[in-house]
Amino acid sequence: MANRQEFDRTIYVLYSGHMEITEVIAALSALSQETRLKVFKLLIEYGRSGAPAGALSEELDIPHNTLSFHLSHLSNAGLVSSEREGRSIIYSANCEMMEELIRYLGENCCSRENDGSDCGTLCKRKTKKGKKK
Repeated sequence: MANRQEFDRTIYVLYSGHMEITEVIAALSALSQETRLKVFKLLIEYGRSGAPAGALSEELDIPHNTLSFHLSHLSNAGLVSSEREGRSIIYSANCEMMEELIRYLGENCCSRENDGSDCGTLCKRKTKKGKKK
């Protein structure tokens, strides 16, 4: 049932073109813990093929039960999915969810600039003269 819930959330994000504030809060909350952030970044490195829990546990030097706890949080936030392959469970990062989160955060970037223009990228710092770097 949990896999179906994750799948539905992913479909919603991909087809709706926007995230609900509760999804954003859940994702940022899940990533705001050091171990979960390390696990997620490692899963990003493994790409869409993912990695078995044992490999993650060994590489990050995290006990299996601790890793399971953190993977559960990431999964509930829609950032990680899992698939059984024989006797192993393969975990992978939900790259689409992460991309949507980044889009959400930069959605209205520079929209309140004095000249009313949209910078088209994530916000750029301004220099002392008021010009963008």
